[in-house]
Amino acid sequence: MSQRRAPLLSLLLLLAIPTLLVAEEAAQDAWTGWRGPNRDGISPDTGLLRDWDATPPKLLWMSDGLGKGYAGVSLAGGRIYTTGNLPDGQSVIALDAADGGVLWTRAVTDDVPRHGYDGSRCTPTIDGDRLYVVASSGAIICLRAADGEILWSKDFRKEWSGKMMSGWGFSECPLVDGDLVLCTPGGPDATIVALNKLTGDEVWRSAVPKFEGAGKAGAGYSSIVISNGGGVKQYVQLLGAGAVGVRASDGKFLWGYGDVANGTANIPTCLTAGDYVFCSSGYRTGSALLKLTADGDEVSAEEVYFLDGNEMQNHHGGMVLAGGHVYCGHGHNNGLPICVKLETGEIAWGGDQRGAGSGSAAVAYADGLLVFRYQTGEVALIEATPEEYRLRGVLTPAYQEGRSWAHPVIIGGKLYLREQDKLMCYDVAAGK
Repeated sequence: MSQRRAPLLSLLLLLAIPTLLVAEEAAQDAWTGWRGPNRDGISPDTGLLRDWDATPPKLLWMSDGLGKGYAGVSLAGGRIYTTGNLPDGQSVIALDAADGGVLWTRAVTDDVPRHGYDGSRCTPTIDGDRLYVVASSGAIICLRAADGEILWSKDFRKEWSGKMMSGWGFSECPLVDGDLVLCTPGGPDATIVALNKLTGDEVWRSAVPKFEGAGKAGAGYSSIVISNGGGVKQYVQLLGAGAVGVRASDGKFLWGYGDVANGTANIPTCLTAGDYVFCSSGYRTGSALLKLTADGDEVSAEEVYFLDGNEMQNHHGGMVLAGGHVYCGHGHNNGLPICVKLETGEIAWGGDQRGAGSGSAAVAYADGLLVFRYQTGEVALIEATPEEYRLRGVLTPAYQEGRSWAHPVIIGGKLYLREQDKLMCYDVAAGK
């Protein structure tokens, strides 16, 4: 571990970080957007199967009609939503949660976007009777959840001179926060924007300046999360330039940290915990823990520690924070299971052992358990403990087509696995 500044965290503070930060108002059977109710990959589910070898998850149904894409699913009110490339354009698709039957589809682009790894990326954000998505061609769209009617849309390039750091398509999932919906066009004067969620009118735009150590201009492949670090509400995002924070009230740029940026694709959504932000990226870059401190109207981000790429790098697939430890897949184009103590950066276990599958691994957490979904399709159940790596079974899904990059979703005692045109629903509840 490259420890360029001494750790400043207290053990008491770390113990105060809750394992589950599920919003009180979030329904127990709702997964309202990217990585769940709090964008942290954590499910509120309990009472789940704890040994998949002894009791394999049962496939309840498999549906098709989702089109081409790597998007995950969101779920509320007995409906499932996702995005996919269909013949008439990139589309939002609604399904019946009871059997996966398609209820409606709505094209949100005039044609099929073309870029590296064609396919949709965005998990729809559910907010009451509305959905919000970002098309991989670069646009934010608001739709009516009941029937998919488009209520408003804004083109990133036309409105804000939007751009990506590289050419694999916009991959963001919009954040709804109160009356606002936020997205990341990546433009020079509008890197992040806040819009009125009902009308699409611009409320503020944030121009992220070039800061010390900054990487490439443009949006990365991550999604915005909320932090109250230093007592200041802010939006944290991983851009081409690196991790940044902008003030929630008006978009004022607060801080930037470039050492976690690479020049190809910055992907994982940051983790926030109290005054701290944990960020990582692949392409041999590494990971860092930052402490946020306020001084008047300013907020600074101080590096607590940095882990080199050979110690920990999350290419894509995301990270979860549970019990003061970060769990994820380590390595570029690898999902080597790893557990890192947030407070110090100490590797509790892993990082040097092959998991149940190959390629990157998308990770979710529920009921003291981790679900690792590997690029090659295998889904591993792992105990979320810093004591040692404990594999609790492996599921080989009923269908696997190519790169299984869509994140797994665990909600309502069910495991949802999107695989291009198909969606599989497995029963993972115990006691049946």
